[in-house]
Amino acid sequence: MNQVSSSNASLLGATFMLGAGITFAIINVITPIVTWQMGVPSTAVVFWQYVIATVFALPLIWRIGFGALKTRHPVAHEVRAFLSALGVQFFAFGFASGVPVWQMVALSMTGPFFIIAGATIFLGERLTVQRLGATIAGFAGALLVSQIGSEQFTWASILPVLAAACWGTVSVITKYLTRDEAPESLTLYMLVLITPNHFLIGLILGIAVAILPAGALPASLATGFDFMLPGGDALVLILLLGLVTAAAQYFLSLAYKVADATYLQPFDDLKLPLNIIAGWLVLGQVPGILFWPGVLLIIGASLFIMRQDRGRLPTGRSPIPETA
Repeated sequence: MNQVSSSNASLLGATFMLGAGITFAIINVITPIVTWQMGVPSTAVVFWQYVIATVFALPLIWRIGFGALKTRHPVAHEVRAFLSALGVQFFAFGFASGVPVWQMVALSMTGPFFIIAGATIFLGERLTVQRLGATIAGFAGALLVSQIGSEQFTWASILPVLAAACWGTVSVITKYLTRDEAPESLTLYMLVLITPNHFLIGLILGIAVAILPAGALPASLATGFDFMLPGGDALVLILLLGLVTAAAQYFLSLAYKVADATYLQPFDDLKLPLNIIAGWLVLGQVPGILFWPGVLLIIGASLFIMRQDRGRLPTGRSPIPETA
């Protein structure tokens, strides 16, 4: 690749990643409006969001071709899709529980630290002192952002961390599959399986509501899973969510196609200020004073880990559906 084309690829990658950050910020202000303000169950919102997104993603699915579904790891693909969907459900439920956008997004950025744990345990990667120190610093930052120990902390503040744990595990499985799976296969399986797994999570929740005693689940989940589309303004916003979600996945797919993951990471971190601005302008949410040192620790540790892993990561990865 010559110098000009390399520079163009880097610029395109950064532009596409910025586009993904903007679209995710739109998602992250619409979701609390539909769930927290309008009262639509988060499980239903996410299900229809991804049904609609899958419809808009059909051209991408068609372009990849169903021949890419040939695999020796069907179970791993299903587990990967299920955990990705579960992470989205945790994330949306955090919004439905009133967790502010700035806290949700910052805590979701703890994903790289779960990747380190998973890669060390399951992939046999060596845990260096530097990576361990960065992980500890990152989680110290997460404690500051969550404001644990203060009256601002609620149990729902752990939901974005659970989402990050799910998505971090997805990344570990993806890294395992890249040993003998093509990127097209990884992308197609996620696109095809993500919506059915949201449906599966809804069914599991419905069964849990039916068999568990009253009060065992939070009130916002106790209604179970409603498969009916809401009407009015909520329907319009869910349709918009689906469209923007598909756009976000297109942006991610294009970004990772033209540029390395390590190069794109700093541009991915721009999602935090984008979400802070969106949450402030649309929802009037302003971060607390402890947010700033906490997020500096998270981002600094994440960037340090990316520098340590430079040259060891694949040059591209499959886009992982998420709402951060």
